Amino acid sequence: MGMTMTQKILANGSGQKSVTAGQFINCSLDLVLGNDITTPVAIKEFEKMNLSGVFDKSKVAIVPDHFTPNRDIDSAQQCKLIRDFAHGKEVENYFEIGEVGIEHALLPEKGLVVAGDVVIGADSHTCTYGALGAFSTGIGSTDMAAGMATGKCWFKVPSAIQFNLTGKFSKYVSGKDLILHIIGMIGVDGALYKSMEFSGEGVANLTMDDRFTIANMAIEAGAKNGIFPVDDKTLEYIKDHSEREPKVFAADDDAEYDQVININLAEVPLTVAKPHLPENTEAVDKMEKVMVDQVVIGSCTNGRISDLKAAADILRGKKVKKGVRTIIFPGTQKIYLEAMEKGYFKDMIEAGCVVSAPTCGPCLGGHMGVLAAGEVAVSTTNRNFVGRMGHVDSKVYLASPAVAAASAIAGYITTPDKV
Repeated sequence: MGMTMTQKILANGSGQKSVTAGQFINCSLDLVLGNDITTPVAIKEFEKMNLSGVFDKSKVAIVPDHFTPNRDIDSAQQCKLIRDFAHGKEVENYFEIGEVGIEHALLPEKGLVVAGDVVIGADSHTCTYGALGAFSTGIGSTDMAAGMATGKCWFKVPSAIQFNLTGKFSKYVSGKDLILHIIGMIGVDGALYKSMEFSGEGVANLTMDDRFTIANMAIEAGAKNGIFPVDDKTLEYIKDHSEREPKVFAADDDAEYDQVININLAEVPLTVAKPHLPENTEAVDKMEKVMVDQVVIGSCTNGRISDLKAAADILRGKKVKKGVRTIIFPGTQKIYLEAMEKGYFKDMIEAGCVVSAPTCGPCLGGHMGVLAAGEVAVSTTNRNFVGRMGHVDSKVYLASPAVAAASAIAGYITTPDKV
């Protein structure tokens, strides 16, 4: 029996000719990632090993992005701890204020991940890099510590679900709508510890930003990872961002999948995930009117330049509804600068939005947009659990940048063609 794309990458990383689902393996790592929440715990475990340095100074990345710019004294202390560690161990890929970005937008932009890599990160949305044809997955802080020390990590080889894509999106529909649509189909545990492998002629109609968004939210279906085939768009992106050579793997024709799901992209509607799970989805045009207090556009899911353009195109020349707090979070400093140069921020600010520095803050209810009791937000982030963005009595609706921008103007959740 042949191997899936994920299994081929893991076989290569573990130095074996083949691996099978359920097998336990030990893999060499191409990158180990941590942030300001998870790295301090990893550092404490790392220090117990009494090592002089990390396994490879170029293969560890530390990005303080969750409570930065520092929310309070505790977050400042956390960042100081990881800053001192990074400098003391001469970690090459340490990115802080002025050069920071939301980690899963920043690392691909910096060219730190290419096709064929095995990547672990002490953050659940590390699965983002599957868009580049890499195996990337979230792990705990203890595994991060072991990864920094040894350059190795153990895995149980996942089985896979194949998503066969055909057609192309209708106007305004994007990768965010597709992944919400899929999670609504299979549920938040529908791909539990499986690889979500995307294929079919419809993949060519997805932008790289669509793919990043889709892979980012694979974890919201319980998946171990999400992954896309390496095509010309992938190789062009890698060439533009990295000097490293990609390792291209493709699934065998006789690869075994637990399930094959066929999706015509033309049939995917503008979709929203209602409180309090990403699987609680509904087509926007079928929803009852839901008034909103806050709109958040950004995050590691939808803070890239195409996301900001989609929002700016709708906001341009219009005004957000009086009383709707609309907050924009670009994914990185580079994206911030490009959005500024292209006039997107001018359009947004003139519409009544506020623009923040790159940060994860509002996504996890950390700062820069925390919700009060009873408030309703439309957000382009990836989770809408109880209390995710603030008070336990607040509500979060997940949506695409286009739907979020339209909802900011209307004051209730709606589609772009209605504003």
